[in-house]
Amino acid sequence: MDAGVPALPSRASFDSTSSHSRSVPQLDLQRANGPLHDEITAALARVVESGCFVLGPECQQLEESFAEFCHTKHAVCCASGSDAVLLALMALDLQPGDQVILPSYTFFATASAVTRLGGKPVFVDIDPVTYNLDIEAVEQAITPLTKAILPVHLYGQCAEMDQLRDIATKHNLPLVEDAAQAIGAEWHGRKSGSLGDIGCFSFYPTKNLGALGDGGMLTTNDDALADRLRLLRVHGMRPRYVHSVVGINSRLDAFQAAVLRVKLGHLESWAAQRREVAHHYAALADFYQLRDVVQLPREMLSCVHAWNQYVVRVPAQHRDALRETLAERKVGTEIYYPIPLHLQTCFADLGYREGDLSETERAARETIALPIYPGLTPSEQEYVMRQIADYFAAVRLADPPPVSRPGQAPATYFPETRAA
Repeated sequence: MDAGVPALPSRASFDSTSSHSRSVPQLDLQRANGPLHDEITAALARVVESGCFVLGPECQQLEESFAEFCHTKHAVCCASGSDAVLLALMALDLQPGDQVILPSYTFFATASAVTRLGGKPVFVDIDPVTYNLDIEAVEQAITPLTKAILPVHLYGQCAEMDQLRDIATKHNLPLVEDAAQAIGAEWHGRKSGSLGDIGCFSFYPTKNLGALGDGGMLTTNDDALADRLRLLRVHGMRPRYVHSVVGINSRLDAFQAAVLRVKLGHLESWAAQRREVAHHYAALADFYQLRDVVQLPREMLSCVHAWNQYVVRVPAQHRDALRETLAERKVGTEIYYPIPLHLQTCFADLGYREGDLSETERAARETIALPIYPGLTPSEQEYVMRQIADYFAAVRLADPPPVSRPGQAPATYFPETRAA
């Protein structure tokens, strides 16, 4: 445990009425935004006085700062993270019938960008530990129609980009990073957004770097791609009223750029706080002896996790009941992606069936996101984990786990790992 991780509680530090006197929201944006009130207000006033409300100097300066942060030559702002993925595929000239390999266990916008251009999402399974693309499944999914590989750095941890880059190079395919949840994440010392041909970011308010509305950014080291992205975001117009290509309207407004410029300066501090929260959760899980019923997220040795979400796994038969119990005790949680994309009605024509992507479907049944954000206090985390411990204490009384035999791993409630 890091030296900066708060001390653990004593077992008597919670009284029996604590569940009625506390409330821990799943997300509280005001804890980060509130202390910046004066800086943000001044930045917004600066935009009002400038009279330049769309793109312009604020956006240009944000692009320069963001490219520097990501260690890329270019950053191109746009209206949303969804548009960022769409623009990336447009810049790569995705055509109707082209296939794009991507995970099913992700937000809808990753796949919808493909279908909006007439392309075909090819969903592959995930690694059960990182929730990112299964590398072997990616290579097996490549066909002559494959146009791009689109990994998602889910929950803030980078996909295995070196292996994906090798596969992409072998098959002469571009690699597009969906880094919407992973600003500041690293893979072998390199920042997300610098690992593929194009990186796509979201500034939705819940992200680690969130605007006060929608916003997005693309990063690249390719001069030609950067120029094309800038052209496509303004209807393919250059100069004014002259259109060489059909683009879209995806311009970032200057108010959001000004806010993001303020908040970018605090991102590293917030990242450190998120890491501290993640480490404290792990220590509390050990303190309350929860490892047999709660599988914690793992930060891979090659990564720096951005911790946009703190997603744990619990046995599927207990996930919803646990969430209901936590809600009763005023602990906010979220279930991300309870219906994987390959099983969504709108993608039924692709022919996927339940059971096709087993790890994806298992994650959808077992995962639950706990509160994590700057300003979340150690005592609030202790309250969250105490409620989880209380729930599973009752479960253990009703249904004790199997006893491990000598030489076996500790028994758990997960059927896939239950001791024989």
